[in-house]
Amino acid sequence: MPKIETARLRCRKINVQDLDALTLLVSDPDVMKYLGVEAGTLMTRDETEVALAGMIEFWAEHGFGRWAVLDKAHGRLIGLCGFRLLEDTPELFYLFDKVSWGKGLATEAATACLRFAFEELGFQRIVAVTRHSHTASIRVMTKIGMRYEKEVMHSGVNAVCYVATPSEYQPGDAPYKLGRE
Repeated sequence: MPKIETARLRCRKINVQDLDALTLLVSDPDVMKYLGVEAGTLMTRDETEVALAGMIEFWAEHGFGRWAVLDKAHGRLIGLCGFRLLEDTPELFYLFDKVSWGKGLATEAATACLRFAFEELGFQRIVAVTRHSHTASIRVMTKIGMRYEKEVMHSGVNAVCYVATPSEYQPGDAPYKLGRE
C-alpha cells in the first residue's frame, strides 16, 4: 500500500487500529460542524467502526482511499485525507482535529494527495465539495490549486464544487516522498 510523507506529515492507509483516534475526531462538535447530511452530527464509536470498515473495504476494492494523517513530530493521528468517489469521480476529502487547524496541515496533506492522484494514479479529474459556509475548507481548495466549478446538491445539501485536472494542477514546491507499507 502506498504511503506519503511530507515535511510534517505521514499519510498511510487507514486501519482498524485507528478506531480510537478516529472516534475522538468524529465525536468532536467543532470538527463535525460542516460534515454530514445534518451538519454537526456526531458519530458514536459503533458508527465510527462501521465507517472505518467501509474505508478499509474501499481501499481493497479501488486501490486508493482515505489515508490516516499522522503528525511526524509525535506520531499521533490528526486527521484523514484522501479520496472517495462522488458519482464515479474521485472526490478529495480531508478532516483534521482542532489542534491542527490554522497550521497549513490540511493544505500540506491535500497538496500531496492531489499530486499522488495525478502522478501515480493517473486521475484525470478530481472534485472537492463543501458547504458554502465552510470557508476554511474552501480556502484549502483554493490554496491547493483547485478552481470553483459550480453549485451542487450533495446528499441533499446545497454545496460548492471545486475541481482540479492534471493540465491545470501545479504541485508547487511542496515535496513529498512516496513509499510502500
